[in-house]
Amino acid sequence: MCGIVGILGKHEVSPAILSALKRLEYRGYDSAGIATVNAGVLDRRRAVGKLINLSDTLVHDPLPGRVGIGHTRWATHGGPTVANAHPHRAGKVAVVHNGIIENFRTLREELTAEGAEFQSQTDTETIVQLTSRLLDDGRTPLQAARETLARLDGAFALAFVFDGEDDLMICARRGSPLCIGHGTEEMFLGSDAIALADMTDRITYLEEGDLAVLTRAGAQIFDADGNQTNRPVTRINLDTAQVDKSGHKHFMAKEMAEQPAILKAALGFYSGLDSDTLELPEGIDFARTDRLIMVACGTAYYACQVAKYWFEKYAGLPVELDIASEYRYRDPVLGRDNMALFVSQSGETADTLAALRHVRPHVAQVVSVVNVLTSSIARESDIALPIHAGPEIGVASTKAFTAQLLVLAVLALEAGRARGFLSAEDYARLVEDLRSLPGFMAQALDREGEIERLTKMLSQARDVLFLGRGTMYPMAHEGALKLKEISYIHAEAYAAGELKHGPIALIDSDFPVIVFAPFDGLYDKTVSNMQEVMARQGEVLLISDPAGLKAAGEVPHSLQMPPVPELIAPIVYAVPAQLIAYHTALHRGTDVDQPRNLAKSVTVE
Repeated sequence: MCGIVGILGKHEVSPAILSALKRLEYRGYDSAGIATVNAGVLDRRRAVGKLINLSDTLVHDPLPGRVGIGHTRWATHGGPTVANAHPHRAGKVAVVHNGIIENFRTLREELTAEGAEFQSQTDTETIVQLTSRLLDDGRTPLQAARETLARLDGAFALAFVFDGEDDLMICARRGSPLCIGHGTEEMFLGSDAIALADMTDRITYLEEGDLAVLTRAGAQIFDADGNQTNRPVTRINLDTAQVDKSGHKHFMAKEMAEQPAILKAALGFYSGLDSDTLELPEGIDFARTDRLIMVACGTAYYACQVAKYWFEKYAGLPVELDIASEYRYRDPVLGRDNMALFVSQSGETADTLAALRHVRPHVAQVVSVVNVLTSSIARESDIALPIHAGPEIGVASTKAFTAQLLVLAVLALEAGRARGFLSAEDYARLVEDLRSLPGFMAQALDREGEIERLTKMLSQARDVLFLGRGTMYPMAHEGALKLKEISYIHAEAYAAGELKHGPIALIDSDFPVIVFAPFDGLYDKTVSNMQEVMARQGEVLLISDPAGLKAAGEVPHSLQMPPVPELIAPIVYAVPAQLIAYHTALHRGTDVDQPRNLAKSVTVE
């Protein structure tokens, strides 16, 4: 969600904060601002819209100072206006905040009754108003910050700067990520290590409930109980080139193109000592697992939907799958021999993290599949499996999704081997199928020119329906999600067999229907449903391999995919789903990398 940057520097910090905020644009935002302390005087600048607007404001009205905080806001309480933009200020304190303060109405009423005058609609302003009142009552900045935090219910990552304090910044986290960067007589703060990539490679990740006092000399960190503690300093190897477009028009285009190389690298990481086996970290115990519980949100949930088929087919392991935002509210039944598996690109997804904490005391083992091994979900899991996708900047997940699928496929095959469900011959064949994946992904990407032509028709549609069976059913959901996310066309997905249970009433000549149907054991049934659409003049796009296209006969539109093994088909078919959304969005002129109303990492419920 929102991006936070803080710098205690040797030089003017506004340009560096603005540059760091640009590296956090991928998180999604609708306004931005910076506050600095210059010769003891606190001041700020804010603007609505893209960072270029804040940059223009700073040109016309510079903001000097060698200590400062910056923020990109994604609106929750109150619309995108200058008054609602961060940093918020009251009296001698300014604050930036990622998260949601659940008891802000109660605090606001209390503070208003005591004479506070609110300037915004946000929950965040209650933080600065409360801190300001405590400062006026004689508290030190640290005392005021601590007493404020004690009054807050909800999730937050916070950074405070104070009038009259040129060498002080206070920060804290509860529920939302925050990290400290260490320099030479400089200190940095970010909601994401990417923000700090060109300033330092020495990072400390704050733990849940931590509060830190930063000066240029270093950081004092206090845990949730108020005790001073040490957190490790981690060296990160994050080349700033990884967050460049590398000649592509959009980050999404770059990240789609990276998929064959990323999957090849991930396969190398999970390869055994010989080329015929896979290998997982020690400690994952599938042999004694009687049920696998999988929890995720959004695109990661669809990856889990595919994996449910794999675990049950190749490992004989019962799978229970839940959307993270619903999981804790249905009183799930948990067992001591259950394994819980959580999937999150960022490793900070609020609902997924909350579900993990709910499950943890009641199951045998908690495993996560993440892209960031330093994330909260990774740290709070018994075992965290990296997907090795590298930074993903585009809001619509592409390479992280297919990398998640790869790691889940590795897990399913290893579960089948550990449980004695797969014969040695079947295991070896499936491993070989998995190793062929990067080559097939490259072939699928080669279809981009044809897809670009096909999407001219789609770009005029108001509604699109995606159909599939088996593992192609979750891929239909993923295709619909991608199209909605970046083209703003309403799209739905159905299991093809459900077509006659309602959706067929929508079909007419203006309603495109995209069908994922490789020539497999479910092909005939899927194509039968497709024929029902065509009989009602539906505008069908069939995505299949040569055998499937030949068997289908004449269809309005078709896209030929390479013939691929059944195991990896959903991963390969993710490519046309991505490219269809991407080129449809280009035809419609929407913002591909930063679609409206969306954030890359959803760190609040």
